[in-house]
Amino acid sequence: MSRRRGRALLVSVTLLAVLAVAGCGRHDFKNDPPPPVPAEVSIKIASDGVGISPRQFGAGLVNFTIANLTDQTGSVAIHGPVDAESDSISPAGTDILKVDVKPGSYEASVDGFTVRPVNFTVGPQRPSSQNQLLLP
Repeated sequence: MSRRRGRALLVSVTLLAVLAVAGCGRHDFKNDPPPPVPAEVSIKIASDGVGISPRQFGAGLVNFTIANLTDQTGSVAIHGPVDAESDSISPAGTDILKVDVKPGSYEASVDGFTVRPVNFTVGPQRPSSQNQLLLP
């Protein structure tokens, strides 16, 4: 009886192990690379015009950090293949505008008062953030 019970237990454990191993891991999933890290672009609103840095960067998600250095409230409008507009920015205030830009030529202007707009260029899609360590 003891020997029969031992074999039955061994067969049961072996069967459970086989089922557990067979159920682990799938090989039919798609391992798409992660998207590129968002580009960080600064825009300043000044009395002499709009400034942007850098003026050339790759397509994809962009975080525009906008600083209003004037004494008037205004908002930044981006025109090009993709249009976007920030919220109203109070004097000496800041805002962040997140835009998924496509390649092409763009213009950033300020709605609310007249200052000189600035042009910038968006190039091809930036590479994936695959294998980049210490990302936020």
